[in-house]
Amino acid sequence: MRNNSTQKLARIALAVAALVYCCVAFSNSADAIQETATPNFLILFSDDAGYADFGFQPNVQSDMKDLTPNIDSIARDGVRMSNAYVCGAVCSPSRAGMLTGRYQQRFGHETNIPPGYMKGGLSLDETFFVDRLRPLGYKTGLVGKWHLGYPDDYQPNRRGFDWFYGLLQGSRSYFPMAKLNPHRVFLENTTSTEEGGYTTDRIGDGAVRFIQENKAQPFFLLVSFTAPHGPLEPKEEDFAALSSIQNPKRRKYAGLVKSMDDNVGKILKALDDSGLAENTLVIFTNDNGGQTLTGANNAPLRGRKGDLFEGGIRVPMAIRWPGKVTPGTVIDDPVITLDFATTMIGLAGAEADATWKLDGADLTDRLTQKAGTLPERDLFWRTHGSSGPIAMRTGKWKLVVNRGKENPKPQLFDLESDIGEATDVSAKNPELMKVMLERMNAWEAQLVDPLWGMKADESGD
Repeated sequence: MRNNSTQKLARIALAVAALVYCCVAFSNSADAIQETATPNFLILFSDDAGYADFGFQPNVQSDMKDLTPNIDSIARDGVRMSNAYVCGAVCSPSRAGMLTGRYQQRFGHETNIPPGYMKGGLSLDETFFVDRLRPLGYKTGLVGKWHLGYPDDYQPNRRGFDWFYGLLQGSRSYFPMAKLNPHRVFLENTTSTEEGGYTTDRIGDGAVRFIQENKAQPFFLLVSFTAPHGPLEPKEEDFAALSSIQNPKRRKYAGLVKSMDDNVGKILKALDDSGLAENTLVIFTNDNGGQTLTGANNAPLRGRKGDLFEGGIRVPMAIRWPGKVTPGTVIDDPVITLDFATTMIGLAGAEADATWKLDGADLTDRLTQKAGTLPERDLFWRTHGSSGPIAMRTGKWKLVVNRGKENPKPQLFDLESDIGEATDVSAKNPELMKVMLERMNAWEAQLVDPLWGMKADESGD
């Protein structure tokens, strides 16, 4: 009898212990979920790539169709943005707008910073949106290309990035340099590192390192590839593997794209291995229109890097966010890289302050299909100040005024039926032209003159 009582008490004690354990485990689990309630952000930013040079694009060129499986997986597992734009037609202004969430022409960052320019950089009066994420518990990292200022106060660690591993200038050799340049060497924060390894691999390895070292807290990581920006220096094995591409320049360019895709695969695997893939919003896009002079293909778009026709500002874009974004979908609403700031600040648990004067929209509801479409809005572009080209899109309509070019007359295009901007329909739509020109002029009245050389873009950097 005593034994039965003892056994019964033991069973009760075990049950109580199990209940306590489950409660504690549930509590700990809840805490862990709360700690990861805000997503990580990863932007994969290619450089000078063509609109038709990725497998996930419906117009992909046949020679590149199977070359980017890792990048393509982002669209397969997420959404393709079919009307995606950058805010600048060349490298540095595009980055300036994306990282502040404001039209870069508002603060004079309208042309590429000239190599070695030591008089300034992206205005110190502007705040990078990553700096607004840090008080919310985010670790911030930038790996790869900077191109937003060389003096100490303008470098990444002073502008909101906890960790920087990359180069200050817009491009460099893909192989170790014999003659060192302080703006082209790889820095870890502000310290020069030894030359060694292939540039694209170094960027991929740096991104993996950041993910592994910061997996215990929310993070923002910008992976700013130099590929496939010139110089055209593919790995020997990648060049050899692409012997089916007959044009030597195109083949070298494709080799740069292949290496970039390999490293995107490495980075995505690091998310998987760290258990972070399900809670990381991943964006792949390009910094400006494709540079056809170095082998990119922008079909079916008109123009190239530096232009305000679609070929200069319209880019491939794919966004993956498991469990939130429906795999394999397409969003046709016009979006712009200015939207990243507003979207990520909101997802991090804050609300954009009106005094920040951000120009982008919050894409969250559209990405998660809580909203059917984005509200119609005007998007603007300008290069080379008040005497240079200017453009605007609203709905399906695109207005281009190529001031300073061979055809400065305002041109209107219906992008819904004419993505290649072949037919000017301004004469058929005089009232629409009048309204759009008025709104374009009102936007331009808010801008300032460019802060540095009007010919800086000619370097291609």
